[in-house]
Amino acid sequence: MIAFNQIKTLGAVLISVAIGASFGPGLNGCSDQSAQMETALASLGFDFYRLSERGRREIGRFSAVFQEYAADPENTRQLKHFRDAYKRISDAYVDDLPDGKLIEAAVQGVKAQNPKPHSLPAAQLVEIALDAMTAALDPHSAYLNPEELHESELVTSGEFGGLGIQITQQDGLIKVIAPIEGTPAERAGIKTGDLITHIDGVSVRGMSLKDAVNTMRGQPGTKVELTLQRDGRSPMRISVGRAIITIEPVRWFVEGDIAYARVVGFNEKAAQRLEEALSDLRAHHPHMAGLVLDLRNNPGGLLDQSVAIADAFLDNGLIVKIRGRQAASERGFPAEPGDLVAGLPIVVLINAGSASAAEIVAAALGDNGRATVMGSTSFGKGSVQTIMRLPEGGALKLTTALYYSPSGSQIQARGITPRIQLLPAKDKDAEQEPHEVDLPGALPARDPVRQMAETSVDTQMCPPVGPTKDREIGCAMAYLKAGSTDRFLAAIKAQPRL
Repeated sequence: MIAFNQIKTLGAVLISVAIGASFGPGLNGCSDQSAQMETALASLGFDFYRLSERGRREIGRFSAVFQEYAADPENTRQLKHFRDAYKRISDAYVDDLPDGKLIEAAVQGVKAQNPKPHSLPAAQLVEIALDAMTAALDPHSAYLNPEELHESELVTSGEFGGLGIQITQQDGLIKVIAPIEGTPAERAGIKTGDLITHIDGVSVRGMSLKDAVNTMRGQPGTKVELTLQRDGRSPMRISVGRAIITIEPVRWFVEGDIAYARVVGFNEKAAQRLEEALSDLRAHHPHMAGLVLDLRNNPGGLLDQSVAIADAFLDNGLIVKIRGRQAASERGFPAEPGDLVAGLPIVVLINAGSASAAEIVAAALGDNGRATVMGSTSFGKGSVQTIMRLPEGGALKLTTALYYSPSGSQIQARGITPRIQLLPAKDKDAEQEPHEVDLPGALPARDPVRQMAETSVDTQMCPPVGPTKDREIGCAMAYLKAGSTDRFLAAIKAQPRL
């Protein structure tokens, strides 16, 4: 079993945006040590950001726009900042980009502001250009200014200020991917699939995702009014209090002889908290017959935490494989001996809100035969983001690789198909819930193969379990008690619906 803090090299992120930290957590792919090395080598004349002839021509195009619209065009430090980011993206992005795509996006981003000549401060112009350039890549790549970088680090630590929702943009509106459990957004009744049409009475049409996030952020203790559209119903207005959000990543309880552990998110505390939960369960319930690992509506987080949590239940086998643009970048993460529950049968629950790191864990345990995956097809966010700090401040959150399940299946835009599909209640259509493939600019699936569930079960046939009377948990526990799919199906069909 890998030590929980051993792997810290690449990062997977929240689906899109956790309000209060403009973009979700990504593990720093440019460590402080490497940044110091860059500084030392730069002092000796080594240029990490030297451009090719093509790159110099493209930068020349942007320089002309910079000179035309910057209020302080002599600010070559900001021009260098743009060049450094352009070089990083050209070299490290997961796909080889067409000539001119990045610069064209940056130029059009500046011109879309309709600025007058020499009207934009150089720092503001460059930030607009970098926002536009990264937005042209995919939904998970972004430029983080120094304030946003700091806030993203707070999210990774599990404590940040905001509302507690993951969002994306769809048809000019803001779509809720999932509220974070235990946050003001969830308590206010915000649900997956809700469309935010107005913020404090102002329409979100024409707002960028980043501007919408900044509008919803604010001082903890203050409130923001959101207008929501849900399932074709009349718009509703709700007031949500802003707060410092502390995410406890793991919760657990026992029902009879079946243990239940829910992993809410993969912040830097997740693996350690799960180990503590399992230790508590073993100490107080030594005769457990099975474990339900609930990853529903888990938006992901840190790659090292997902690897550590998967490895907590595996003695051997591959956990995940990562492939970047270059063949030499391929890397596998093998499990090491040490199963914290000593072979106890496991069911992993997933749904459309299970993304990124949650999908890694579900695929690792399912493909290695360590657990039965149950629920509905996961979100399909199978790309790795790396935080790359820039010499002049801020950072790029850049998609640098895709990850693959132990069986070799691509997760990006496909998701994880459960072995046993849980059919939702009649008033809830799982197929209508947002998935990665629905996001504008999402990287397409490169693997034509799509898996199918072995069988499906109506959740209404399962008993309600736990404080929330959750029938999907009831299905998972009934499966563990039955001991096999056939006995499980026979058992739930033989019982009257409750």
